[in-house]
Amino acid sequence: METYIVRVNGTEYEVEVEMVGGGAPAAAPAAAAAAPKAAPAAKKAAGAGTAVTTGTAGKVWKVVAAEGDAVKSGDSIVILEAMKMEIPVVAPCDGTVSSIVVSEGEEIASGATVAYVE
Repeated sequence: METYIVRVNGTEYEVEVEMVGGGAPAAAPAAAAAAPKAAPAAKKAAGAGTAVTTGTAGKVWKVVAAEGDAVKSGDSIVILEAMKMEIPVVAPCDGTVSSIVVSEGEEIASGATVAYVE
């Protein structure tokens, strides 16, 4: 069984593929032949504190807060661009931003962690 990351309309899915019948495929597509890459949520180390997660998939348009900034519940941490709209991703609690785990221009999935607040 092999594991691949498949991107559909900007959203990444991890899939497992099992060869049935014991034969090798005649020709594997170039994308499938390449080594699987890490999903966006796994490419940066987890931070400490409460995770700040997205409610929708999109592109990180702007990182508003910086590591070490004091935030209150509801303050914007990053702003996503999705379907030509700007969607703020807000702090779930009062605290200090311990880490930002995304960068501007990065495509992220719904439910992805963008930062941590302690």
